[in-house]
Amino acid sequence: MPNQSTCPFCATGQTGVVMANDHGFAVYDSHPVTPGHCLIVPKRHIASFFEATGEEQAALLGLVAGMRELLLAERNPDGFNIGINDGLAAGQTVMHLHVHLIPRYAGDTEDPRGGVRWIMPVKAPYWKNAK
Repeated sequence: MPNQSTCPFCATGQTGVVMANDHGFAVYDSHPVTPGHCLIVPKRHIASFFEATGEEQAALLGLVAGMRELLLAERNPDGFNIGINDGLAAGQTVMHLHVHLIPRYAGDTEDPRGGVRWIMPVKAPYWKNAK
């Protein structure tokens, strides 16, 4: 795992924090998928959600809920995707745990069905093969 001096979440000194608690903070993603896309990050430098203590996990989920409320008030999205890329095989590129909270808006994609299942495009439209 990269050390804290090279970690973008640790090295920035938590610049641009929108919301925080004792165990984590929320920032807007610097490469947003949709307007309002944010990241919820633990203060402790850990790579995996499964390394987080139960208290840290609860605190991060509390920030997810808090940011959801903020985004509902400020941007009025129609839905949300919540995701964690945990490990290289799952697409994690920054080895400091972070939760993506992605607001979704009606019409932001032609067919949103399948949501996060699109990480495996061939398996995403599961309803086409359902009998």
